[in-house]
Amino acid sequence: MARGVLSFPLTAFHDDGTLDADGFRAHVADRLAAGPGAVFPACGTGEFFSLDEEEYRTVVTVAVQEAAGGVSPREDGRAGGRVPVVAGTGYGWAQAARFARIAEEAGADALLVLPHYLTEAPQDGLAAHLEELAARTRLPLITYQRGQVAHTVRTLRRIARIPRVIGLKDGHGDLERLQRLTLAAPDGFLFFNGAATAEIQARAYAAVGVPAYSSAVHAFAPEIAGAFFGALRDGDHDTADTLLRDFYVPFAELRDRVPGYAVSLVKAAARLRGQRVGPVRAPLTGPSPADLADLKALLAAGLDLVGASL
Repeated sequence: MARGVLSFPLTAFHDDGTLDADGFRAHVADRLAAGPGAVFPACGTGEFFSLDEEEYRTVVTVAVQEAAGGVSPREDGRAGGRVPVVAGTGYGWAQAARFARIAEEAGADALLVLPHYLTEAPQDGLAAHLEELAARTRLPLITYQRGQVAHTVRTLRRIARIPRVIGLKDGHGDLERLQRLTLAAPDGFLFFNGAATAEIQARAYAAVGVPAYSSAVHAFAPEIAGAFFGALRDGDHDTADTLLRDFYVPFAELRDRVPGYAVSLVKAAARLRGQRVGPVRAPLTGPSPADLADLKALLAAGLDLVGASL
């Protein structure tokens, strides 16, 4: 997964809100052509929370088929394609297990366990949640700590002993806590930077041993995401700073104007690039006309920085 950014494709909907499987297929194919390290369908950016089980099945199946690139699935039913497919799952463990079974049947390689629904929970409960889910799936699990989920070192050691738990995605950005977790984890345990607009904190995460990161920008501007990833890889700090100053930080400021823009702005930007992804589903809302105009100008400026066009 470290060979490229981690891609979180958008789930495509028709204007009437129904799933657009063909639009999603085209979107995933375009993301894969840009060479991500892995593809994560039906996660936060993919509006997992708004999908029913059959829609989820379609989304994960399409992602697996596209990632396979025409290669037949392996005998164990999992994808044998160009990049790993890590599907989202979530809610309480009983419902998460239902989605996990669908992802297994669709051929996913692993699961990203999104924060559980609504309620706060003690550390023992967070660990037990993963234990219950792991007992009900064959797939490896990556826990996503964000919102009400934040693991302590003690909990990290407990969940790392669960045979199917292979990693942790962090969305809090608390680097002291994360450093404690990375030092306590066993060899081979995976960590990912899942902060909002993760590129802004990518160098700081890498400094504590977490170089891999998710990129929402990859969903609409893989040229920008790829240029930034390459600059980090090559130690080109001037290019990285230019992209941060002139694109990523202004994009994060625009994102922060309205709750839910972390998804709806990304989808709007993809539509501006001609991607057939459609609208967001409620309770998310699309950007206002003024915010959309600002997004279009910023996107054009960001693409110009890397020699691409809107």
